[in-house]
Amino acid sequence: MFNFQDIGLMTAVVMGLSQVAKELGIKVKLIPILNLILGLIAGIVYVAPGDLKTGIFSGLTIGLTASGFYSGVKNVRQEFRR
Repeated sequence: MFNFQDIGLMTAVVMGLSQVAKELGIKVKLIPILNLILGLIAGIVYVAPGDLKTGIFSGLTIGLTASGFYSGVKNVRQEFRR
């Protein structure tokens, strides 16, 4: 059984890894796809290793949340630059 702390922790890890990928030259448009892939891996391997359905659901939650945070921060930064 998963807990929400695991999902929160993995969301932060995915966000950090996607930032590293961006610094290494990955196109910004590909970051949401990378977040989903990393989220699915984290959900299946770490959050719910014995339950594929829960792992996929958790992974989608992690990846989509990381993408939402990334998009939100980007939009706020653009607003302050005006």
